[in-house]
Amino acid sequence: MKDHYIFPAIFDFADDGISMEFPDLPGCLPSAHTVDDAVKNAKEALALHLYNMELDNETIPMPTPIGQLKPEKNQAILFVEVWMPLYRSAIENKAVKKTLTVPKWLNDLAEKENINFSHVLQEALKRNLGINNKS
Repeated sequence: MKDHYIFPAIFDFADDGISMEFPDLPGCLPSAHTVDDAVKNAKEALALHLYNMELDNETIPMPTPIGQLKPEKNQAILFVEVWMPLYRSAIENKAVKKTLTVPKWLNDLAEKENINFSHVLQEALKRNLGINNKS
């Protein structure tokens, strides 16, 4: 697992927007309406795609040398760079919404005491999992 990746992307400019393709990463196909958004979306899509490949223990291919890529008239090649520790941290620390059920009487008491349900659940999960940090 590497921390730094650079892959070529083919940006295809059409009347209805910009689509991107990573020749080495089938299925990684972001799109956008502006060049700024296209670059941003390409970075995010690349990082998420590589993160999922890492989770699945898939082999991450070597990037195709730029000389082997042949863009068409409405296309441009852009190297997209990602620093994975930043993306891994953001993905792994993203809040996830959970739905839970408690008896009405318990809910009423907790609300009366202004109990933060998310905080209580997080603390209980950490305690039950033996996690000592307060993050």
